Amino acid sequence: MPTKQKTLADHGISNAENVYWNLLPAELVEKTIALQQGELSNTGALVVDTGKFSGRVPKDRYFVKDAITENKIHWGVVNQPVAEEVHTKLYKKVCDYFSAKDIYVQECAACADPKYKIKIRVMAENPWSALFAHNMFLRYSRSELKTFSPDWTVLCAPGFKADPKVDGVKNEQFIIINFSKKNVLIGGTGYTGEIKKGIFTILNFLLPVQHHVFPMHSSANIGASGDVAIFFGLSGTGKTTLSNDPYRKLIGDDEHAWTDHSVFNFEGGCYAKVIDIRPDTEPLIYNAIKFGALLENVKFFPHTRQVNYHDISKTENTRVSYPIEYIPTAVVPSYGPAPKHVFFLTCDAFGVLPPVSRLSKEQAMYHFVSGYTSKVPGTEDGVTEPQVAFSAGYGEPFLPLHPIEYAHLLGEKMEQQNVKIWLVNTGWIGGGFGVGHRMRLDHTRLLLSSAMNGELERKEFETEAFFGLSVPKSCSGIPENILNPKLTWKSEEEYNAMAKTLAEKFIANFKKFEDQATPEIIAAGPKK
Repeated sequence: MPTKQKTLADHGISNAENVYWNLLPAELVEKTIALQQGELSNTGALVVDTGKFSGRVPKDRYFVKDAITENKIHWGVVNQPVAEEVHTKLYKKVCDYFSAKDIYVQECAACADPKYKIKIRVMAENPWSALFAHNMFLRYSRSELKTFSPDWTVLCAPGFKADPKVDGVKNEQFIIINFSKKNVLIGGTGYTGEIKKGIFTILNFLLPVQHHVFPMHSSANIGASGDVAIFFGLSGTGKTTLSNDPYRKLIGDDEHAWTDHSVFNFEGGCYAKVIDIRPDTEPLIYNAIKFGALLENVKFFPHTRQVNYHDISKTENTRVSYPIEYIPTAVVPSYGPAPKHVFFLTCDAFGVLPPVSRLSKEQAMYHFVSGYTSKVPGTEDGVTEPQVAFSAGYGEPFLPLHPIEYAHLLGEKMEQQNVKIWLVNTGWIGGGFGVGHRMRLDHTRLLLSSAMNGELERKEFETEAFFGLSVPKSCSGIPENILNPKLTWKSEEEYNAMAKTLAEKFIANFKKFEDQATPEIIAAGPKK
């Protein structure tokens, strides 16, 4: 196809061995198996190993510092600058590397709302990376692809390794985002999540700066009456599980935007964790693991093609990507009206925070910027006791702007649209990790439903002492004593000591945001 070959040359790639344009999922699966890069599971899903990296490498992500980004991006440890010359040299090296390879090109888009849609061309070294792009982004018809012209390009070259001594980056692996050239350069890592999070990061810059739209690292669903709910939460808090509700329709499981009138999904697929997944607890996700889905870094039971979802010998971050249409309750196109309720999910392993509490606007902004959850023993090497984990905006690695800027967008939307925001603890009650027990999933689901149907608003509330949280005294179907965590501990003195310790950690973490936060936001945090 001469026109397509010329298009590839326009990107700086010439003399590639073979270029495969917009192959169907079945063709990409066949290519992967033929190259001995993957196998089929007994459910038909393609199983691959992403190589050295089974997760993102945030310390190796850079932005080109130029006229667009210099005075906008919140530079620092998270958002690292790199010179245009570094990008130019590495871009040429990756293109030269591609020129001796087969290339798999997928043309797709992000943002379900046509007003904000960006067209993306992904050029990948491996067919399964292209399958991931097909699954995760919005798909075009064959006729639409004939006139496709990208707004952004992604070059994904896991086999290319940078030379830190001469290339201007710290390690062999790198991700560089260039807003002037409108491309994402990925080298040295095969972890497919870098593709989707690269685009997510771009949108987290473009939407607030160009459109005053609030981008969110969140899941979202919609009820029968058209009421939209948004779920924020870090890994392990239940964001994907709780949004996949059989009684509500799924808008999306990870990346959304909130406008003056709507909520829309950035993606056309889902990227779910599959560690310990079971059909009885997560049937929608479990049943989506079929032909066309891509399983990453999982292991089979010996001498079978049956996946052992409990095997974490490669990583705990085992994943599956699949088109959102694989979820029978999915909304397509993936958008809905402005939300009625927003839930901040936290897995508090210290057993301090209430199972549910109502937040004021200032409290919502404070807890959004804090982005708290906790790590428990066994989740990472070296974690032997519960540890606090703060990630601003529940996704700090993907926020190019200062977190307070996103918090102000949240506060504006909450106030203008009369949205209720709730803090939900899916972690421990009756004591911390090792003493108490984790909140039951059915209880959490019932609390969410009671919030969304208005029952909680009709209840009497009390103010919790350490964080100033407004806590309902009762909820139908929920044992009353668990709504106030202090009552579930055997020792009130021990609870008070732990609550004081956690409050102090919140205060210490928030100090780095105080120079940009208003006094009202600071005062909405826990008391000293």
